[in-house]
Amino acid sequence: MQSKGLIKFATIALTIGCIYSLSFTWVAKQVEKDAREYAKGNPEKERAYLDSIATQPVYNLGFTKFNYQYVKEREIPLGLDLAGGMNVTMEISLTELVKNLANQTNDANFNKALSNAEGRLKSSQKDFITLFGEEFESLNNNGRLAPFFATRENSSLVKPDASNRDVLKFLQAQANSAVERSFNILRTRIDKFGVTSPNIQLQEGTNRILIELPGVSDEDRVRKLLQGSAQLEFWETYDNTEIFPLLENINKIIAASLPAAKDSTKTGTAAKTTSPDGGKLAQLGARKDSSAKDTSAQMLAQAKQNPLFAILNPNVGQGENGQTSLGRGPVVGYATQKDTAKVNTYLNSPNVAAIIPHNVRLLWGVKPVSPESRVFELYALKTSGFEGTAAMGGDVVTDARANVDDRGNPEVVMYMNSDGARQWKQITAAASADQNNKRSIAIVLDNNVYSAPTVQNEIPNGISSISGKFTQNDTKDLANVLKAGRLPAPARIVEEAVVGPSLGQAAISAGLTSCVVGLIVVLIFMMIYYNRAGTVANIAVFVNIFFLMGVLASIGAVLTLPGIAGIVLTLGMAVDANVLIYERVREELEHGKSIRIAIADGFKHAMPSILDSQITTFLTGIILYVFGTGPILGFATTLMVGIITSLFTAIFISRLVFEWMLSKEMPIKFSHPWSSHTFKNANFAFVKNRRIFYLISGTFITLGLISMFTRGFSLGVDFKGGRTYVVRFENPVDIEKVRNTLDETFQTTTEVKSFGSDNQARLTTSYLIDQNDDATELKVKKKLEEGLGKINNKSEILSSQKVGPTVANDIKTSAIYSVIFSIITIALYILVRFRRWAFSVGALVALTHDVLLVLSFFSLFNGILPFSLDIDQAFIAAILTVIGYSINDTVVVFDRIREYLGLHHSKKDDMREVINSAINNTLSRTIITALTVVFVLAVLFVFGGEVIRGFSFALLIGVIFGTYSSICVATPIVVEFEKKKKETLETVKV
Repeated sequence: MQSKGLIKFATIALTIGCIYSLSFTWVAKQVEKDAREYAKGNPEKERAYLDSIATQPVYNLGFTKFNYQYVKEREIPLGLDLAGGMNVTMEISLTELVKNLANQTNDANFNKALSNAEGRLKSSQKDFITLFGEEFESLNNNGRLAPFFATRENSSLVKPDASNRDVLKFLQAQANSAVERSFNILRTRIDKFGVTSPNIQLQEGTNRILIELPGVSDEDRVRKLLQGSAQLEFWETYDNTEIFPLLENINKIIAASLPAAKDSTKTGTAAKTTSPDGGKLAQLGARKDSSAKDTSAQMLAQAKQNPLFAILNPNVGQGENGQTSLGRGPVVGYATQKDTAKVNTYLNSPNVAAIIPHNVRLLWGVKPVSPESRVFELYALKTSGFEGTAAMGGDVVTDARANVDDRGNPEVVMYMNSDGARQWKQITAAASADQNNKRSIAIVLDNNVYSAPTVQNEIPNGISSISGKFTQNDTKDLANVLKAGRLPAPARIVEEAVVGPSLGQAAISAGLTSCVVGLIVVLIFMMIYYNRAGTVANIAVFVNIFFLMGVLASIGAVLTLPGIAGIVLTLGMAVDANVLIYERVREELEHGKSIRIAIADGFKHAMPSILDSQITTFLTGIILYVFGTGPILGFATTLMVGIITSLFTAIFISRLVFEWMLSKEMPIKFSHPWSSHTFKNANFAFVKNRRIFYLISGTFITLGLISMFTRGFSLGVDFKGGRTYVVRFENPVDIEKVRNTLDETFQTTTEVKSFGSDNQARLTTSYLIDQNDDATELKVKKKLEEGLGKINNKSEILSSQKVGPTVANDIKTSAIYSVIFSIITIALYILVRFRRWAFSVGALVALTHDVLLVLSFFSLFNGILPFSLDIDQAFIAAILTVIGYSINDTVVVFDRIREYLGLHHSKKDDMREVINSAINNTLSRTIITALTVVFVLAVLFVFGGEVIRGFSFALLIGVIFGTYSSICVATPIVVEFEKKKKETLETVKV
C-alpha cells in the first residue's frame, strides 16, 4: 500500500480535529446539565445561571481557555424539528416601497400596474420590479415612469427625462437596499429577543429573509417583533455629569426598598472595610479591580448598600490629577447583558419612575462595547416638546452612504430633505454651541441607540458626516439604519412553521432510535455475510460516523430530522464501497491469488466503480444543496459529508486494518461457506427478456400517468400554500368527523389526515391564506380552536406551518428544475466518463424511469396506504437521492461492461452477450448494496417517526425501483443503441 505514512498522518490529524470540534458540544451539554441541577426545574433560574457564566471560562485546554458563549456557538445546533421553535420567512413589501418612492400617487394605471404585478408574482419567476415595469407599459402606451419618481427626495438619483429602463434600475437598486436594510433591522431585533443560536439568512436574488428561532414558543410576540415598522429617531442627549446625581438618588431609593441585612453590624463593618480613600465615586469606579478580592459577605453587603451600582457600573475614569472622576458624554453606565433586564426592572419600578424627570430617557446601546465582553452602554437622552418625543423623526433622511474620509477612515454621509435640513441646523447649532462641552446626537432605531456622535459644528445644509471608531461593516450597518426611517418597506410573514417542544422531543427520540437500530442492522448483516472482513467494514462504519459528526460540528451544520435521515442513509451507503471491494477481492481469490495479492488487486480494480458511483451521488447532493431550503439543506449537507467520509474510511481505514491484520498473520475471510457462492455463475437472461421489463415498466408508468392527470397528487403545504397544524387529542379521534366539523367552521375544504397515532391529526386549510397580518393569524387560530372545540375531545396544537401562495410556487418550480437538472447533469457526467453516448442515454432513460415510477406509485396509492404520501420538499429530496443511488448501481454495471469491452475476445463477441455477462457478474454486489440500504431505510420507515415516514418510504421504494432499473432498464437500453450503432456502421460499410 503506497503512501501508508501519509494516510496514517491524515487519519490522526482528522481524528484530533473531530475530537476538538465535538468537544465543544460535550462541554456545552455538561455546563447546561449543571445549570439544570442548580435551577431545579426553574427555567428563569437556569437562564440566569447560563447568562452569569457566559463570559466565564468553562473549557480549559491548558494552553487556552474558552468561555461558555464561545463553546455554545460551536456546539452542534439542533434544528427546529428537533429542538422546537419557530421558522419564519419574511417578505419585504416591494409594493409599499414603490408607492412610497412615488409619494403615494393616486394615478389609476400606476396602482393597477402594481396590483397586476402582485398577481403575476404568484405564478411567475420574474422579479416584482420587472413585472411592474411590464404591466405599466402595457397599461400606458408610451407612458413614462420618470414623472412619478423624479421627486425632490429622489432628485439626485432620478432625472425628469430618465427612461423607463433607468427608472426600473433605480427601483431595483432601492428594492435591494430595502431588503438589505430590513435584514439588518431584523437581525438586530432577533439578537435583542434573546434566542439561543438564532439563524437569519438573506435569500439571495429574492425579497425574502429566512429566520429560525430555536426554543421560541411565544408565536404572537415573535410576529409582532418581526413585523413591526422600524422607528428611526434623532435624540438630544445629556452629559453624564448631569445624570449621575439622579442615578445616586435611584440607588438610594432601591437600597431603602430592599429588606434589611440580617446582621447589620457585619454589613456595616464590611461596608467600611471596602470603602477606599477618595469617597463613594472612587469606590464605584474601583469596583472592577477590587471585586475579585472581596469576600462573598463583602460583596453581599456592597450589593445591599448600592444595589443599582452593583450591576450598573457608572461611567467613571481617572482625571488628570489621578483622581477618579466622572466620564464625559451621553453614556452614564455599563452593564453586562445578563444584568440589563434587572437594571430595567429597577428603573421601571414605581418609586424610581416617580423621580425620573419626564424629559429624561435612558436607553441601551444596540451592540456590546466589544463582542467578547457582552457589556452594554446606557445612554441618557433628552426629550423634546411637551409630549416627550425625539428631536427629529427619521423620515427626513433621503439617503445615507458608507464612505471614507480624507484620511482614509470609514465614515457615513447622511442626506436630509429641506424640512429635515432646517431642523437639523437648529439641533446641531444647539449641540455645538458650548465649545468646551460639545453635545452628542443619538441615532435611535426601535428604542436602541446605534450611535451617538458628538456634534462639532452647526450643519446648515442637511449633509452630515458621521465618524468614529468604525469598521467598514459598521458604516454599512449604520447607513442602513439611517435609511430605515425613509421609505419604509413593510416586512410580512409569508411562511412560518412552529414546532412545539413535545413534537421536537418525539422527533429526537425517533431519530436516535432509527440511527441505533439502523446501525445494528448494518453491522449484523456485514458480519453474517462477509465473515471477518465484515468486522473490518464495521470498524470503518464506526469511524465513519465519528468523522461525519466531527466534520458536521466543525462546519457548524444544523442537525435536523432530515439530517438524521441523511446519517441513517449514510450508514447504508457507507458499506457500498466495502461491498464493491469485497466482491472484487472474492473474484480475485477465485482466480487463485494469495490473500495479500487479492486484497491489493481488489482495492485497485474496485476503485473506478467506487469513485464513479459516489461522485454521481455527490452531484445530487450538490443539486439538493443549491435548490433546497430549510431542513433539506441539512439532509444535503449530511449526505455530501457522509459520502466523503465513507470514501475515506472504506478505501483507506479498511485498507490500513487489513494491512495490520496481514502483518500479524491473522486469518482473513471474506465469506462464510453458505455465502461464498451467492449469485455465483448466475446466468439470467436480462438482455433477452428486456422487452418484458419494458412492458412491465411501461404499464405501471401508464397507469401512473393516468392517475396523475385524473386523481393528481396530495400536495404538501409547501407546494400548494396554506396553513398546516399538527393536533394531538386526548382520546382517539374520528378523522372524518374532524374533517366535516372543520369544513363547516372554515366554510372551505379542509384536509385532515392521521398523523402517527389514532389521537393525532394533521390539518391543512387555505382559509385566508392570501392575508398576512397579525389579525389574520389570530383569526385563523381562533377559527381552528372553535372547530376543535365542537369535537368534544380535548386537544393541543403541537406545531403549525404556513406557506403563502407565492412561496409555494417558487418552491414547486425550484423542485421541478432540481429534478430535471440533476438527471441532465448525471447523464452528461456518464457521457464524459464513459465516452459512449449510448451509456449516457441509458442512464438518462433509467433515471427518468425511476422518477416516473415513484411519482406513479405516490399517485396510485395515495389514500390507500395508511400514511401520508404528500408531495413536498422532503419528497423531492427523496427523489434526488433515489436518482443518485440509482445511478450509483448503474455505474457499477457500466464499469464492468466497459472493462469487458476492453478485453480482446469480447470485441468479437455479441454485444448482447457481453452486456448480459456484465450484469450477471455484478449481480451479487448490486443486490447486496441494495439490501444494506433497503434494511436501513426499512428501519427509518418503521422507527423514524411520522414526520419523515413519507420521505423514508419514497427513498425505500425508490431504491428498489433504482436497483430494478439498473439491471433491467439502463443496460438493456445500452444494448438497443449499441445495436443500432452497429447496424449503421455495417450499412455504411456495404
